[in-house]
Parts: sequence; structure tokens; C-alpha cells
Amino acid sequence: MTLLTLPSPVRTLTVTEPEITDYRGAARRGLPTARPGQASPVHTFVLAHTVAEQTVAALTAAEPGPVSVVHLGQDIRTVRPVRPGETVNVALEVAGVRKEPRGARIALRVRLVGEDGPEPFAELTISALLVGASRLEPFGDIGVGPAAPAPAGAGEPQTAVHALTTDWITAYAHASGDLNPIHLDADAARGAGFDTVIAHGMSVVALAVEEAVDRFADGDAARVRGLGCRFSAPVPPGIPLEILLQPDAEARLVRFTCKTPKGAAVKSGWIELAQPALREGEDRP
Repeated sequence: MTLLTLPSPVRTLTVTEPEITDYRGAARRGLPTARPGQASPVHTFVLAHTVAEQTVAALTAAEPGPVSVVHLGQDIRTVRPVRPGETVNVALEVAGVRKEPRGARIALRVRLVGEDGPEPFAELTISALLVGASRLEPFGDIGVGPAAPAPAGAGEPQTAVHALTTDWITAYAHASGDLNPIHLDADAARGAGFDTVIAHGMSVVALAVEEAVDRFADGDAARVRGLGCRFSAPVPPGIPLEILLQPDAEARLVRFTCKTPKGAAVKSGWIELAQPALREGEDRP
């Protein structure tokens, strides 16, 4: 089986205002209420997730044994948030596969086109390891998007500390639609090799983005133009999660790391912010 024979999956969906509000509210539990109707930049991953899952299922359908998916890295480039009531076309292609000792590493590229198309308002690259996959043929490029922007000097670092609860994880699961039992059922999590349930990796990223938006973008999530990270360890509930935010001198690029007492959970994180919109009659300094 080779990936080149696979059709490109496409899905069309309409994003409702309650979905946008519920997702951003789940990501911001413990933080002040967000601006009404404004989507999280990470909501783009929620829109891509179902097509990505379907693609992985198709790729591994012929495998002789079970295959588990480990999310390795994420890259999102966006020109605007998804809008309430907007119909979105989600198109995915498999960019590449590389064989590894534990299975196969893949890169999926996703384009989200809205009602102001034809150009996408968001493009994502998902990097994952398919543990146990042995029949996929290597091809293409598994790079995770373009390089992060270069920082312009260094600003004052800031730190936020959270302790994710099981209720927080459950709320995020339902808001995102990712109901994998390792996030909801302790027995299932232990069966997968964890001590207890674990937070979704993208929930940790979404929380870091919200902290950065509040601190460096005046709460305006529409200023996020891109973000990326690599995942290195799970985050269980009930232990301190430290988010270190390092802005550049202009607070246009914020690098971040998320860690628990056991070490880094999300590393090489970055968030790119646009300048604030000018008010009527205002000029740039």
C-alpha cells in the first residue's frame, strides 16, 4: 500500500457560534471570559481533526495489528479566526511518510477555506507517529511547516501556573469532540500505559495561546497569525503546569514552553501576533 494512491479527503461543515463559544470557554477555564463570538486560533485544529482521524484510519486499515497515534508536533498559520455561522471546506493531503523503529511518522497538510475563499484562511501541518504501522511506504516530506519567525530582541518573560482538573479535561474533550478514552476513563488510560487520564496536547497549547493573547494582544485572539510546538510528555490532572512565555522586544513573537514537575510537556512553542488594528484617524508610530 502506498500513500500516493489515496484520494485527498475533503469535508464541508458549518461552524456555529455555540461551538466557538464552548471551545474557547473550555480552553479558558480559570481565565476571564473571552470576547463574545471570537474563536480560539486553535479551533482550526478542531475543524481539521475529524478528517485527520479518517485519513489515519484509511492509511492503517491493512495493518495486521493495532496502531496507536502519537501527536508529535503542530503548526498553524492563519490570517483570521473562523467565524460564527461560517461554512468551511476542509481539505487534507498526506505530505509524507517516513519509516521509524516504532512504526511510521507522517505529515498531514490541511487547508481551511471559508466563505471569502478561494484562498485558505488557515493552513495546518500535523506531525504524528503511527506506532505499530509497518506497511506504509515512505515518500514525500515530513517537515512540520515553515520555520518559526525570528524574534526581534527579548522582552520581559512571564509565567502562568495552572493545575488542570479532570473536569477541565472532560469539558475540553466534549467541546473539541475528541472523546478518546485516555482523556476520560482512568482504566482506559492505564491500559494505554498512563497512570491516569491525561490532558489533550492541544488543550495545553490552547491554554498557552490564551495566556499569550491576554498578556500580549489585549485579549484579541484575531491578532494571532501563527503558532507551532512539539509535544514531549503527557500532562495529567492535579499537578502544576507551568507555562513560560518569552516575548520578543515588540511582543510580536512569543515563544513558550509548558512543563510539569516531571519535565517539559510542550516545547519549541511559538505564537506570532499581528500589530493591533489602527483606530480611525490613527497613524502608526
